Amino acid sequence: MTRTQIRSYLEYYRDLGIDFIYKPQIFKPERVAPPVMTIPVPEPIIVPALSPSGETLEAIRADIGDCRRCRLCEGRQTIVFGSGNEQSPLVFVGEGPGADEDEQGLPFVGRAGQLLTQMIENTAAKEGIPIKRPHVYICNVVKCRPPENRTPLPDEMEICGQFLFRQIMAIRPKAICVLGSTAMKALLNTKEGITKSRGKWHKWRDIPVMVTYHPSYLLRQYNQQAKREAWEDLKTLLHFVYD
Repeated sequence: MTRTQIRSYLEYYRDLGIDFIYKPQIFKPERVAPPVMTIPVPEPIIVPALSPSGETLEAIRADIGDCRRCRLCEGRQTIVFGSGNEQSPLVFVGEGPGADEDEQGLPFVGRAGQLLTQMIENTAAKEGIPIKRPHVYICNVVKCRPPENRTPLPDEMEICGQFLFRQIMAIRPKAICVLGSTAMKALLNTKEGITKSRGKWHKWRDIPVMVTYHPSYLLRQYNQQAKREAWEDLKTLLHFVYD
């Protein structure tokens, strides 16, 4: 079993609320008169933290290195790790880099990213909250651009997800905003559609999570209602984090 697989199993059990596993241990009596059965006594083994205490984003980025852990490395130009305030109380999580992000090495810099910037800054300004995009932290589930901007495959999300989880645990934000169904499924492990999940509070571990639409979905002309809903979601989120 590879290190990545072991980490994934531990992550799965920890998200289920299991903090330790048991290893049977055999105790034999010192003197045995008639034959007796040995009794297995469970010995607790604490599951190690997947994100070591005090881990930094710099250390996580160094651990990623020139990543070749999955097929997405074959077509990428740049690993897109994340950007923004590393002590931010708010983290935005998207799906993965597009062409502009792959070229510049930064998340959400294309058309969808420009819309996200407007959403954050315009909503904050209208609500009297003094923040700009650089004050929050933004990253993606996968760090390399999928071919033709396709949706990341489950194994790609599993491999790269370990680094996303470590990023979030290193920052320890007050809240997370997941953008779109891919990010929602990666963090919440749900089969529910985004239209049912958006605008509601969920939790990843002990951190509140707000689900809303991905900005690329909002760029489509027929999604005016979705735009209004996304702005409402963001308003709720910003007040929760900054009030």
